[in-house]
Amino acid sequence: MYGYYGFYWDPTYYLVVIGAIICLIASARVKGTFNRYNRVRSASGMTGAQAAEHMLRRSGIYDVTVQHVSGNLTDHYDPRNKTLNLSDPVYNSTSVAAIGVAAHECGHAIQHQRNYFPLTLRSAIVPVANLGSTLSWPLIIIGLLFNSRMGQTLIMAGVIAFSLAVLFQLVTLPVEFNASARALRFLNDTGMLSHEELKGTKKVLKAAALTYVASAAAAILQLLRLLLLFGGNRRDD
Repeated sequence: MYGYYGFYWDPTYYLVVIGAIICLIASARVKGTFNRYNRVRSASGMTGAQAAEHMLRRSGIYDVTVQHVSGNLTDHYDPRNKTLNLSDPVYNSTSVAAIGVAAHECGHAIQHQRNYFPLTLRSAIVPVANLGSTLSWPLIIIGLLFNSRMGQTLIMAGVIAFSLAVLFQLVTLPVEFNASARALRFLNDTGMLSHEELKGTKKVLKAAALTYVASAAAAILQLLRLLLLFGGNRRDD
């Protein structure tokens, strides 16, 4: 028989609960911090879109399009079509929070232009990470239905597939931290934000970065749970 607990409650579920709590705290913090500094208007009066255009041009990037995307904090840079997408609270806002978020996304465009290795690596593993995330649990569940070596093989294939998704989360961390560092350096060097305004922007970007840390931590805890449940399993004769 396999040495796992099955689908009912077992002590390893605490790892999942801890991961979920970490993510909820990080999400609440970034929303609260952004909302706080989204009420602080920058002295420059530039909108998030204008700040993004300015940063791109000053960085010698002319083939990236800044556009509006619906949603709340759905901002992202898409390297496939070179579009910098700014959400409702950022695109037309003149707040220090909006300018910071826009500058962060520009940081990704600069990474792309300069072939920043972690970004290149992350883009390369996106297909396998997506595939691993999609197949991991079906493989594990199907494997549990087989009381045989085939079941073992499917379960371990599912665990390996899930580990690819975890790898993506880990590679994302340096990409996000570097984009924020580029943004803050640009905003400081160009004087787009004053020293006091930059303090608020730093807090917004730090809170945003912690959401990626939380996601990575939750994924690692889930992988640890899978390894505890199935990593040492062997069929008893």
